Amino acid sequence: MDAPLIRLRGITRAYPSGEGELQVLKDIDLDIAQGEFIAIMGASGSGKSTLMNILGCLDRPTSGSYLLDGREVAQRDSGELAALRREFFGFIFQRYHLLAEMTALGNVEVPAIYRGLSSEARRSRARALLDRLGLGDRMGHKPGQLSGGQQQRVSIARALVNDARVILADEPTGALDSRSGDEVLAILDQLNAEGRTVVIVTHDPKVAARARRVVEIADGRIIADRRAGSPGAAGAAPQQAAAPADNRTTVAPVLGRLAEALRMAVLAMRAHKLRSFLTMLGIIIGIASVVSVVALGEGSRQRVLQNIAGLGTNTLQIYPGRDFGDMRSGRVTTLVTADGAALARQPYVASVSPTVSSSQTLRYGATEASAQISGVGEQYFDVAGIVLSQGRGFDAADVAAMSQNVVIDENTRQSLFGKDGAALGRIFMAGKVPLRVIGVAEAQNRGPGGSTSLTVYAPYTTVQARYLGSTSVSGLTLRVADDVDMALAEQSVTTMLTQRHGSKDFFVVNNDQIRETITSTTQTMTLLVSAIAVISLLVGGIGVMNIMLVSVTERIGEIGLRMAVGARRSDIRAQFLIEAVLVCVIGGVAGILAALGFGLAFERFSSNFTLIYSPLSMVAALASASGIGLVFGYLPAVNAAKLDPVAALAKG
Repeated sequence: MDAPLIRLRGITRAYPSGEGELQVLKDIDLDIAQGEFIAIMGASGSGKSTLMNILGCLDRPTSGSYLLDGREVAQRDSGELAALRREFFGFIFQRYHLLAEMTALGNVEVPAIYRGLSSEARRSRARALLDRLGLGDRMGHKPGQLSGGQQQRVSIARALVNDARVILADEPTGALDSRSGDEVLAILDQLNAEGRTVVIVTHDPKVAARARRVVEIADGRIIADRRAGSPGAAGAAPQQAAAPADNRTTVAPVLGRLAEALRMAVLAMRAHKLRSFLTMLGIIIGIASVVSVVALGEGSRQRVLQNIAGLGTNTLQIYPGRDFGDMRSGRVTTLVTADGAALARQPYVASVSPTVSSSQTLRYGATEASAQISGVGEQYFDVAGIVLSQGRGFDAADVAAMSQNVVIDENTRQSLFGKDGAALGRIFMAGKVPLRVIGVAEAQNRGPGGSTSLTVYAPYTTVQARYLGSTSVSGLTLRVADDVDMALAEQSVTTMLTQRHGSKDFFVVNNDQIRETITSTTQTMTLLVSAIAVISLLVGGIGVMNIMLVSVTERIGEIGLRMAVGARRSDIRAQFLIEAVLVCVIGGVAGILAALGFGLAFERFSSNFTLIYSPLSMVAALASASGIGLVFGYLPAVNAAKLDPVAALAKG
């Protein structure tokens, strides 16, 4: 005699209850042959559902032996048990356990996805089953749009999609009216006639009467096992269920399961839009902050460099006194033009210009304006990087002759001659001295008020003779040769002038040091604010973890169902990890868009400053968002994968 398909010996199942145990099953011995139609009947609490869960490898017995197809089930690991639930058993539940976000066709396909069938094969099989069960015109409907009988038919089609050898039906007619119940039982009769083993768990004698064999259970023990004498009873030669065609490839199954996980993540997010947005909010704020702060820091750095570049980063400025704010600097007259001439002869110096200044009132016709008269040498425009938009600068002959030819900046031109007024060749009064315009310089943006102050550049000899009455200078501006180290040049200038003056009654300002200091400060501030933004990002990640943990609790029924139809623990883990990463990546993209929008708004209200965005920072932000999704989504994903399928189905 052939060995039975299922053999149970001494099966017990006990659950912790207070300080003791509650025994639900007690020494169950049961054999089920291939092709039988068996009903397990009993009252509520008799243990019949627990027995079905053990038969379907949803639960493990506390003790005893369970041989399935000749092999001990206890020796199989979780992956092998998932494969049995996926390919050997088909489950039909009293409450249907359909995924509300998916269509009838999508629900039927789920077990085939976990089996690894190609999308074409599983869709074709699912369509054929739904057509066979009279749901050909309802494939695109979601469970909420179907009647109870139609939902149960979808559940039956799902149980058959992998061509299961054993159909386990737990109160399949319990939630149906009599007509729908009869239709479901007729389908089970047909499946048994095709050679499948059918096990029904029921408390209804009328339903049990449809089976060829009835096993009655009470208080966890089998109290009766009788066979019906109708045709098709056990002992007839059942037709062996045909094995499904294997349409799997080495890569396609993994890709299919990942695609399913991604699709379910999108469906879950769409079903809970507000929750998904609130989950993303912390990530959006963190990413937007990081990208904006980096752009702000880079914009500040570029602006500082642009302003300093107006004087040249290889420029030294020499002033009388010990330092800025020295009260005695006005009485120091040892810094003279001869010092500039001596420095100009040094090999490390490219050009030198003395500087003196005087504040005067400018008059042209009825127009008056206060301006700074800057006395400089002919090389000053090269040293300071001043660009002339009109005319020319004065030359050495103008300096030697104390010429009254001057260069005015764009602000002065507009103030004296109007927005579109011509300036070249015009004469205006500066104090009591008439000056003639030979050139117009672009407005300078150095320091506070630099973009609005009025400046007139005149030969320093003219300013000394006509305004100051002194041969001393208020400063020397020196451009160092390009191939000379700035620190070495500053040291050489200091040594030389100290020897000429007999003491150090001057100080040197190195623009390159200013640039480095401001750049370093800007970078430090950027790092500081970025650190605060990163903390915001981490807080957002913790929020993602908390919401995902809540999501696991809310979707515990879905998790149990997926395990019941064959999902591996790795499949469940991947689904929740992908969902966490997807939430964070979408939040990251939204954060980047928010940062770009902030930049556009900033530019609209500030014409003098621009945020400079770094593509690298955006890529790094997205990578960080993905990493946060993986790190903070891992715990919820692991918790979901550890759920017991029976407990999950019961709570769901």
